[in-house]
Order: sequence, then structure tokens, then C-alpha cells
Amino acid sequence: MDKHDETRYLFASAIKELIKENPLDKITVTDIVLKAGMTRQTFYRYFKDKYDLVNWYFEKLVLQSFRQMGNGCTLDEALHFKFKFIEKEHAFFKEAFKSNDYNNLIHYDYCCIYDFYKKMIEKKLNQDLDPHLNFLLEMYCRGSIDMTVEWVLKDMHLTIDDLVVLLIEALPAKLKPYLN
Repeated sequence: MDKHDETRYLFASAIKELIKENPLDKITVTDIVLKAGMTRQTFYRYFKDKYDLVNWYFEKLVLQSFRQMGNGCTLDEALHFKFKFIEKEHAFFKEAFKSNDYNNLIHYDYCCIYDFYKKMIEKKLNQDLDPHLNFLLEMYCRGSIDMTVEWVLKDMHLTIDDLVVLLIEALPAKLKPYLN
């Protein structure tokens, strides 16, 4: 890990500690930098705001699972990896998913997953997505994110295995050949 990532992880560690006591929307950048023992200037060198920090942490640690799909990992394996990480960091993600900010994790998760799947499908098709497939992909991504948020907010009322099976079963038939 390089020095820049070490600094980013210090901020992530600080916000994870703060989130145990306060909702994300009530935590300030000042709180984060004090907890991390860093300066505001250093914080803003790496992040636009606290939501950017949360999104970076999510992408760095969770979306690795989706990148692995491009390296032979199946959708089932990628989803298991993602949900095991979310489960391990449950308190953090529960608060992060509650945020209503314009730059919130729900929106960021959707954008990341949609973009990843879209590129994967377009690569397999060797062309841009047609409007019909794009609609199905948007609908599936929105639904899967909503179900992920519900799973986290309801304290993981389903097992990871059950959640993964249901999300894969919900995949529209026309998308299955490209994602499964």
C-alpha cells in the first residue's frame, strides 16, 4: 500500500469510528480530521467531502469483487465477496446507506455497478447497449441496490447465500448470458 492509500485509510478508519456514535449526515470533516490526527488540507487533498470518503472506501474494498468478474470470477462469487465485506462492516454501511445526501452511497453503488455491468456487456457484444438491454440493466441495478440497502438496514435478515441466490434469480433473462 502506498503512502496516499495509507492516508486515505486513516480517514476511513476515523469515519468508521465516528459512525459508531453519530449518523453520517451529522459527522463533519472537522470531526474526521481530528479523529484521524490529520489536517483539513490533507483531507481535501484526497476527498471532496465526507461522502466522497465513504464512496472511496466502498469502491476500494467492496467493488474489488466486481472487478474480479473480469478475471474469471463468477457473479455468484463476486456477490458473496461483496456481501461478506458489507456484513463485516455492517455498522458502517448501515449508517452510510441511511444518508440522503446528493452524493450518497446508494447512488454511488448504483453508478459503479451499472457502469461496470454496462462495460462488461458492451465488451461481450462488441457494441453499445441497445435501449432495451440498457433499460433492463438499469432496472436490475436499481432493484439490486434497493434490496442490498434493505438487507443492510434490516440487519441482514437473509443469509448471504439466500440474498445472492435471489439477486441472481432476479437477473432479467436477456442479461443472463452477459453477466452470469
